[in-house]
Amino acid sequence: MGGAFLAAAVLARLGSRIELPTIPLFILAGILLGPHTPGFVLVSDPHDLEMLSALGLVLLLFYLGLEFHLDDLKAGGRKMALAGGTYLALNVGAGLGFGFALGWGTSEALVLAGVLGISSSAIVTKVLVDLGRIGNPETKPILGIIVVEDIFLALYLAALQPILSGADSLSAALADGGKAFGFLLLLALAARFGTKLVGRLMSTKDDELLVISFLGVAVFVAGVSEWFGVADAIGAFMVGLMLGSTSSGDRIRKLVHPLRDAFGAIFFFAFGVSINPGDLPTVLWPVLAAVAVTLLMNVVAGVSAARIFGFGAGPAANISTTLLARGEFALILATMAAGAALDQRLAPFIAGYVLVLAVLGPLAAGRSHWLARVLPGGRRDGDGPPPDEAEAVREPASATG
Repeated sequence: MGGAFLAAAVLARLGSRIELPTIPLFILAGILLGPHTPGFVLVSDPHDLEMLSALGLVLLLFYLGLEFHLDDLKAGGRKMALAGGTYLALNVGAGLGFGFALGWGTSEALVLAGVLGISSSAIVTKVLVDLGRIGNPETKPILGIIVVEDIFLALYLAALQPILSGADSLSAALADGGKAFGFLLLLALAARFGTKLVGRLMSTKDDELLVISFLGVAVFVAGVSEWFGVADAIGAFMVGLMLGSTSSGDRIRKLVHPLRDAFGAIFFFAFGVSINPGDLPTVLWPVLAAVAVTLLMNVVAGVSAARIFGFGAGPAANISTTLLARGEFALILATMAAGAALDQRLAPFIAGYVLVLAVLGPLAAGRSHWLARVLPGGRRDGDGPPPDEAEAVREPASATG
């Protein structure tokens, strides 16, 4: 356990020197020190970290729930919903078509639709902060798309769970799906109408008691969710959604942050341990093809979102590149696929795909002005400020980051 933390920390520190995100480095640490790589083996059995990895996943989604507010989507109106729906239609649709084109199976294609279609909220947020773009006018559409993706993810995972569980018949699949959606609806109603009651029950001035309370609720509901056929991570997300709106929400966000970072690192590390790098060459061409499809669809979606909001080439390039990275949601789907005994090529494919885009995404976002020059209306002479800065000058940014 200590070695896993130290290995992840050392690689992350080295990566920070060249401005790489931490997620692919945590995965790389697991690959290098796992049983499938020659040399020193730190963890011989990936199952040794299974419970800690599950806790990391629960805390990642719990934190996203704390940051999520339905009011964010309402404030953006139809434009934000349209931009998010367009992004999902293009990317999820392309992912589904790509999955069927590979010929690995229908269940595998449904998994790949989510893998290729949903951005990494963690990496997107980090990119916006690191590049100082929180106040840019195109940041609200970016966050709006992330909100729409989060809503879609909850419904998508709830629908996918009974399919991957291998229901024996259509009626059994419908029953499993109904049970999952029913529980999901119950959680949504609790988040909508039970906030005040939950807030009073959680309220305490003692930080120790507050940590034990919210951690207990998040993990317990995650476990019950899994029993009802809803992914445990989504149960934790709904608890975060509920607690984030209480009077203790700000304190919980502050207290859970180090827990999320620590156990989230173990989640990514454990995923790396389970990957056999010898399998990666067998999926090299599918990974490169999937990356090319994602690049194309993100540019189309970014230009479409920019036109919906009346932005020019600079913000369009920022939207396209900022949303490019894939991360924690793809790994959630990989974990579900492994538990359902789907095609063995899925795990190395998803690992390679996430590694490439988790590195390429932030690097591309920092150089989005290169893309802006070739988009309709972009600058081609290379003089003056980058297009995203010019757009920000023309339309003053809001301070509501």
